[in-house]
Amino acid sequence: MTPLLDWRDRLGLAVAAVASVVMVVTIATGAISGVERSDPRTAAPHGATVTTPASALATAEPGVEPPPTSLGPSAALAAALDPVWSDTPGGCISVVDGDRVLYEANDEATVVPASLTKLLTAAAALEGLGADARLRTEVRAAAPPVDGVVAGDLWLVGGGDPVLGTDVWASQMDSSPPPHTSLDVLADRVVAAGVRRVEGRVVGDESRYDAERYVDTWPDRLIADGEVGPLSALTVNDGFLIWGHPGVPFDDPPTDAAVVFAELLAARGVSFTAPADAGPAGAGAVEVAAVESPTVGELVQAMLRDSDNGTAELLVKELGLQRFGQGSTAAGVRAVGEILTRAGIPLAGVILADGSGLSDAARLTCTSVTTLLTMKSADLAGMLAVAGRDGTLARRFVGTPVAGRLRAKTGSLDGVAALGGYVDNRSGTTLAFAYVVNGLTHGSSASSLQDALAAALVSIAP
Repeated sequence: MTPLLDWRDRLGLAVAAVASVVMVVTIATGAISGVERSDPRTAAPHGATVTTPASALATAEPGVEPPPTSLGPSAALAAALDPVWSDTPGGCISVVDGDRVLYEANDEATVVPASLTKLLTAAAALEGLGADARLRTEVRAAAPPVDGVVAGDLWLVGGGDPVLGTDVWASQMDSSPPPHTSLDVLADRVVAAGVRRVEGRVVGDESRYDAERYVDTWPDRLIADGEVGPLSALTVNDGFLIWGHPGVPFDDPPTDAAVVFAELLAARGVSFTAPADAGPAGAGAVEVAAVESPTVGELVQAMLRDSDNGTAELLVKELGLQRFGQGSTAAGVRAVGEILTRAGIPLAGVILADGSGLSDAARLTCTSVTTLLTMKSADLAGMLAVAGRDGTLARRFVGTPVAGRLRAKTGSLDGVAALGGYVDNRSGTTLAFAYVVNGLTHGSSASSLQDALAAALVSIAP
């Protein structure tokens, strides 16, 4: 790959070529059209489409950021982004200002999106579940405790809460941890309900969802690396016995969750007559105590900023349950598709394989992403990582004009790098964009390409 020139140098070199342009400029495009397409990871990009007149530009002085221009979707933007696209081995670009396309290349080709998939999951969850909804984890018994004794088993019933965990687990997170539903608080509430002895077991109930731990199209390497724990409606501590990368996942999530909860209860003086186990709560079991998750809106925000795979997958299963009565990935992605189609998001050629984007089978288009971002901007804009400040972008674009102006979802898989979200332009315009790179060779990075694209979007006024 030819090294990128600084975007200011590119801009200066483009001056002579664009100064006399006064009519619509169309540069040959390598975009693939139709549903049947070649593999975008091997497709060679060769340009983009520009749809507005252009005027002469002043060459930027070295080291000096040029002032905003009023060229619209012009040769200025094309001059900055054409080199980015020409150095992109495969993928797509789309940049829009509302319903106005400013720049596009291969924008309707289906590409491997990595974690940009979470944008679709987020929009569907907010619409299908509601931003204020909460997921409830309950403790049930066959009958209320009498004189501190539960006659029979005590069930820990999972409600699909992806951030349920112990306080010790939560304390191991970064200084600005994502939302956390405390299992310790739930144990306190069981004791506050008068439980001192259980004549039976603590039993983990994950029956809200299916028991498929992983999506069958996920690469084994991602599971081995601890990118996601085993999925369960009763997920505790992200599904890991030992945390970290790769960590040690639970062998049997509902049983292991019951073991963890029994240990918390025992530390509070509650005794049992049998070891923890797993199984559905008995018919007619009554609630002894409960704890609720953060709101769906808060879960979605943490999922997007930190690219939480487990949260994405459990939200998809909850969508499947709410819409089709099946807490499965298959039902969930079907629900996502229906919700987004009804909202007017173009999904032709799109393949929804999971909620997180870990699947190699997933496909999106840059057009589907920018349409989604434009239509759901009020919901998603404030939930994304901010360049140079937090989430997956905390260490990106630090000390550059992009810091604080770009809010985006990142994505990364072997051979794939993605970035999609919003840029607050120096002229005061907010642009939506999607840039997906496919076909990266092993060990290579698209960071310089992403840097050049972001700098152009911030500095060149549409």
